[in-house]
Amino acid sequence: MTAIDAIPRIPTGINGFDQIAFGGLPAGRSSLVCGTTGSGKTLFAIEFLARGVQHHGEPGVFVTFEETPDAIRTNVSSLGFPIAQWEERGEWAFIDASADLAQEAPTIGSYDLAALVARITHAVRKVGARRVTLDSIGAILTNFASAGVVRHEVYRIVSALDALGVTTVVTAERSEEYNGVSRFGVEEFVLDNVIVLRNVLRQERRRRTVEIVKFRGATHRTGEWLFTIGPQEGIVIMPLAFLQSRERASTERVSSGNAGLDAMCGGGFFRDSVVLLTGPTGTGKTLSSLFFAASAVEAGERCLLQSFDETREQLGRNAASWGLDLDAMEASGLLRVVSEYPEVASPEEHFLRMRRVIEEFHPSRVAIDTLSALERIVSSRALLDFVISLGAVLRHHEITTLLTSAPTGRVTPTVTPAIAMEVASLTDVTILLRYVEAQGEIQRGIAVLQTRGSHHDHSIRQFLIDDTGMHIGEPMRGLSNVLSVAYPPSGGVPQSAPPVGEEQRAPWTAQDPGAGPDG
Repeated sequence: MTAIDAIPRIPTGINGFDQIAFGGLPAGRSSLVCGTTGSGKTLFAIEFLARGVQHHGEPGVFVTFEETPDAIRTNVSSLGFPIAQWEERGEWAFIDASADLAQEAPTIGSYDLAALVARITHAVRKVGARRVTLDSIGAILTNFASAGVVRHEVYRIVSALDALGVTTVVTAERSEEYNGVSRFGVEEFVLDNVIVLRNVLRQERRRRTVEIVKFRGATHRTGEWLFTIGPQEGIVIMPLAFLQSRERASTERVSSGNAGLDAMCGGGFFRDSVVLLTGPTGTGKTLSSLFFAASAVEAGERCLLQSFDETREQLGRNAASWGLDLDAMEASGLLRVVSEYPEVASPEEHFLRMRRVIEEFHPSRVAIDTLSALERIVSSRALLDFVISLGAVLRHHEITTLLTSAPTGRVTPTVTPAIAMEVASLTDVTILLRYVEAQGEIQRGIAVLQTRGSHHDHSIRQFLIDDTGMHIGEPMRGLSNVLSVAYPPSGGVPQSAPPVGEEQRAPWTAQDPGAGPDG
C-alpha cells in the first residue's frame, strides 16, 4: 500500500459518494463543500452527520449560520433522521449561530470568531463528536475586510477543528457554476479537501453533478458525477450508488411470452437478463412488452410494466385487441402498471420512483416501453447513467428485464436509436425488429443479435401481427433490400448493405404496413 492509499477514510454514508472518494472523506481533516443555490450543500452536510450517527455510532455537531435548528429538523424529516431523539441521547448537538448573525451590526470585523470556536470546542467535547459540519461559512466571512483577512480567519477556525481530531465538512457558496471554486477565492487553498456541487441548467432542465476537486495527499475519482436528490433517499450519485458485484449468474430460463422468440433465443431469457428490443413504430414493441408481462402472470410471477409512451387506458385497449385482460392481471396482484410521460420528471427521478416500486412490489420481471422516449428530456450521457443504475438494481435482484427502444422517425436510414447504440453493450440479449423489402413487398423481420452465454438463431425471420399477437415464421430468403437495418457497433455486426449489384435505395417513407393491431 502506498503512502497515498494509507490515509484513513471516514465513510460519509451518502449514496454513491464513498465510491467516488474511495471509502469516504480523509479522517481528521476538513473538507470544503461548495456550490450555487440549490446544489445540495446543506443536505450534504446534514447527511454526513446523520449517516455517521445512524450507521457508525459517531456523534456530531452541526453549526448553522443561516437556517434555524427547527427548520433543519423539519426539512430532513422525510429522510427518516430522528434528530430530536439524537439530541436527547447526546449524539447530536446544534450550535445556532444564525441568531448571532441576525443581531450582529453590519460593521466590518465585528464578528467574534474566537467565541464561536469556543462554543464548537465545548459541544464537541460534550457529546464526544467525531464529525462536525459548518453550514455555511460564507455567512461569517462577509464580515471581514479583505481576502487576506478571510484566508487568515478560515485557517484559524479550520486549525482549531483539526486540533480536536474531528472530521469536518464546511459548506460555502459559489456565484457561478464553472468559474472559480468559492466565493472569496481563498477557501479552497486553506482546506485540505474540496468538493464542488453544481446545479446546471441544460436543455431547460436542471442537472446536478458532484466533483472532487482535490483530496490533499489522497486518491479519488475525477470528473463530474451525476446525482439527484430524493425525498426519502437524500443525495444519490448515479450510477455509482448502485454498482455492486454478484456472486453468481442465473442459469434459469424464463419465457418471453412468445414461443417462437424463445426458440430463437435458445430456450428463453436467463432469469437475470436485461433484454433490449428495438424497432420502428408498428413492429411490435408494446405487443412484446404486454405478452412478456402476461407470461409472468401466467407463471405466477410479479411484473412491473412501466410505460413512457402510452396512458394506462391506451395500454388496456391495446392489450384487449390482442386478447389480454390487463385489468384482470392487475386485479390478481401480479401485475403493476405505471404510466407517465417522460416530461413529468427527470430521468433520475423516474429511476428513484421505479426503484421504490421495485423494493415495495418485489417483481420478478420488469418491462419498460419505451426507453427511447426519455431521450426527449435528457442527454445521452444522463440516460446512459439511468440505464446503468437501473440495470445494476435489476441484476442484483435477478429481475428479468425487457427494454424497448424506438427510432426518432418512423423508418429512417438508421433506425437503431441513439440510446440503443449506447446501451447495447450493457444488455444480455439484443433483438431487432425491422421492416424488410422481400419479393416486392414490405414485410416485418426479426433478428436476434446476441444472447450472452447462450446459442441463438442467426437468421432473419419473418413475423406477422394479428389479433392474437406476434407469430414468428420461417427464415427470410432472397431479400432484395433490408430497410434501415443499422446494427449497434458494440454488437460486432456491420451495418447492412444492399445485395451485390444493387444500388442503395432511399428509405421507404410510406405508411407502416401490416395487418392487425400494431405494436
